[in-house]
Amino acid sequence: MQRIVLHDYFESLEGGGRLSTVLAHYLPADIGYGFARAGHAFLTPLPSSLRHHDLATHSRLPLWRQFKLSRAFAQQTGFLQNYETVVYSGFYTPLAILNHRFGRNLYYCHTPPRFIYDQRQFYLDQVLPVLRPLLKQFTAYLQPRYEEAIRHMDQVVTNSEQVRQRLQHFLGIPSIVVHPPCNTQQFMWRGQGNYYLSVARLDPLKRVDLIVQAFLKLPQYRLIVASGGSESHKLRKLAAHAPHIQFTGWVSESTLMDLVGNAIATLYLPHNEDFGMSPVESMAAGKPVIGVAEGGLLETIIPEVTGILLPPQLTVQSICEAVNYLTPQKSLELRQSCEKRARQFDQAVFLAKMRDLVVI
Repeated sequence: MQRIVLHDYFESLEGGGRLSTVLAHYLPADIGYGFARAGHAFLTPLPSSLRHHDLATHSRLPLWRQFKLSRAFAQQTGFLQNYETVVYSGFYTPLAILNHRFGRNLYYCHTPPRFIYDQRQFYLDQVLPVLRPLLKQFTAYLQPRYEEAIRHMDQVVTNSEQVRQRLQHFLGIPSIVVHPPCNTQQFMWRGQGNYYLSVARLDPLKRVDLIVQAFLKLPQYRLIVASGGSESHKLRKLAAHAPHIQFTGWVSESTLMDLVGNAIATLYLPHNEDFGMSPVESMAAGKPVIGVAEGGLLETIIPEVTGILLPPQLTVQSICEAVNYLTPQKSLELRQSCEKRARQFDQAVFLAKMRDLVVI
């Protein structure tokens, strides 16, 4: 059977891209995408027998970039006629269903586009005032096309109960949950260093600013922030006189595995996260997680067993108390329960469920 996995694009090391390449590798299936960074870590290991369809739509211009992706998947995916089954991943790939009406179409939904639905005002506030009318126009363009595409899918899969409910609430679309895959053979215990770790993207919704503020009050503990994002300059400036707080920027996948595998514990406090792969990777490495009791983290972290779930109304003080609780010794005590929990999200579990849905 001819199969292909479509993903929006491969730029940073984000979970949707990892999931798409895992699926393409093991089904197996060809892969298509809007654009890809040269030598992207998720694409290079794919077998040479798999064909790549690169739509080459990269742009650095905000909104124009998203419009190009939308138009490319709608207009430049005639090659889908050569495939019996298409798996879609992302916001823009579903528009390609226009070119695959007579085969099987399966959508793996990481979340409905949040700039259209539950976080519309937040995203409007984030862009420059001059761009806000353009964002409204783009939303008006994408929303009906996205919703029409979803309604023509043969099967919709969501990555968490949180997203399943979101999709049902905003679009009235039923779906089933298949949690994303964690490679527990790569994210594994490598020792215990002298630092806590944050790997969340540096933007307001991830609330890394609160983590940095907490560690400014905890000079006895070391924090490594291994990521980048729009708030990078602001947070580096905030911690400029704190030698115990280190920013690495984005790191390679191998470096990330080393950092996770040698941490004391990790902190991951996003607002209403869709699923959140980072906590699962942390637990796979035997590292407990300081998380927040909302979104997908409610489906992964077991309070007092594999970490701590703080109330959604986060405060710097509550984060400090959690760090003081998760001492190096306490974190060691939770190692086995973390590893056991992560195995429930192992790559093999994901692939078995997805094969049942894709290979019919």
